[in-house]
Amino acid sequence: MILMKDVYKTYANGVTALNGISVDIKQGEFVYIVGPSGAGKSTFVKLMYREVKPTQGTIFINEIEMSELKERKVPYLRRDIGVIFQDFKLLPKLSVYENIAFALEVIQESPRNIRKRVMDVLELVGLKNKARFIPDELSGGEQQRVSIARAIVNHPKIVIADEPTGNLDPETSWGIMKTFEEINARGTTIIMATHSKEIVNTIKKRVIAIEDGLIVRDQHRGEYGYEI
Repeated sequence: MILMKDVYKTYANGVTALNGISVDIKQGEFVYIVGPSGAGKSTFVKLMYREVKPTQGTIFINEIEMSELKERKVPYLRRDIGVIFQDFKLLPKLSVYENIAFALEVIQESPRNIRKRVMDVLELVGLKNKARFIPDELSGGEQQRVSIARAIVNHPKIVIADEPTGNLDPETSWGIMKTFEEINARGTTIIMATHSKEIVNTIKKRVIAIEDGLIVRDQHRGEYGYEI
């Protein structure tokens, strides 16, 4: 599913974000990526959807070697990867329905399939009654649910979430986590970068800890304590 071997990433300004990491994530896993600010978490997740390229090392996503992937093939790779951001990145002038449908329109799905799949994911995230609202008419938690719905409407094999609860209140955050658990239960791999100790220590999943560009802990569910 996701395999990294001796991966380094040094940016043009000379900053080394990752310093020789190796990791193997299987289909259907739920993995937290934790660590202090500047540790390399964001670079780690960006490598998975080819937002950035490694300076050195090998990355396989869904058995595709990323170094051999031509630029014109990147959009096809991303059809199997849903990405969720802390700041939602919704299109402000489009309705909830239109924001989600857009992900299907760009791959030329039929109108009939678009309607069915959009309404299915809206029901999953509990927003079926908000389909015609625009983002400004929604709470932060509701906007994040829309971004989750948009990320999963293509039925991706992998969902990557970069600090998805970072701007949300605790109650809303737990609701978002319940949605992620439901998505994971359907077989989707979840990779979630987070600073939330409470979430990691309560909803216990695999934990990969990154510090100074190195993986310092890779702890599977059920192993020793979950404190971060």
